[in-house]
Amino acid sequence: MTPSARQLERERYRRRRTLTRGAVAAVSTIVVIGLLVYLVGTSPGWDRVHRTYFWWPDAKAAFPDVARSFWLNIRLFMVVEVFVLVVGIVIAIVRVIPAPALAPVKLIAILYADVFRGTPTLLIVLLVGFGLPALNLTGMPTSLFWLGAIALTLSYGAYVAEVIRAGILSIHPTQWASGRALGLTYGQTMRHIVLPQALRRVAPPLLNDFVSLQKDTALLSTIGLVESLRAAQVISGHDFTFTAYVVAAVFFIAATIPLARFTDYLTVRSLRRENGIVT
Repeated sequence: MTPSARQLERERYRRRRTLTRGAVAAVSTIVVIGLLVYLVGTSPGWDRVHRTYFWWPDAKAAFPDVARSFWLNIRLFMVVEVFVLVVGIVIAIVRVIPAPALAPVKLIAILYADVFRGTPTLLIVLLVGFGLPALNLTGMPTSLFWLGAIALTLSYGAYVAEVIRAGILSIHPTQWASGRALGLTYGQTMRHIVLPQALRRVAPPLLNDFVSLQKDTALLSTIGLVESLRAAQVISGHDFTFTAYVVAAVFFIAATIPLARFTDYLTVRSLRRENGIVT
């Protein structure tokens, strides 16, 4: 169907408005960034800060060691992410099951969520990293990698469990009724109907938790694990400069920005779906 003259005029207006907004945004961004660069570059202490934090020769020298150590952060994140998701789903389901016989288990799940959400992650890392080996339990891992993975799983599992539980509780009761009307058991309704919708609904906050998890892998340097922050600390202690820390920060930023932008995309898509806008 051939568009009308009015529709064509509206489309031309939208294109002009988009170009105008883009130009204004680009110019204002350039002006603000240029002003910040000028203010920082002309400050009295910039030369000392430049040599201490942003000295290119030091950055090149630190890059190989920090890059090798950052691979450990990535492996930690990939392993802990899976464990956290499993723990979070299990705890969330236990807390919403309407079974009186499971009251002791539900109480344990509530205590777990409250205690580990209220305890700083750094303290959990220290307690697990130094406390578990001291127990001398048979079969208890002594690897710093796995001790750190356990600590991060315990900490973030509590946060993720509450996010998933909120997603489950947000599903309308008619979804439960529909599953039971089809002859599904409670567990089948949870697995095939409720839980998939809940996870899709809470995907943006879940990804935000995983962004924080990626950064908090650096906390494991406190128990002696040589990841990127620890490598930067060793280099800084040897050269008495802080450029290695900036290099480590760049690695974390490069790893978290794509996940953060993907989170923004999911958030916008979820809002559009709720408002009935087809993407």
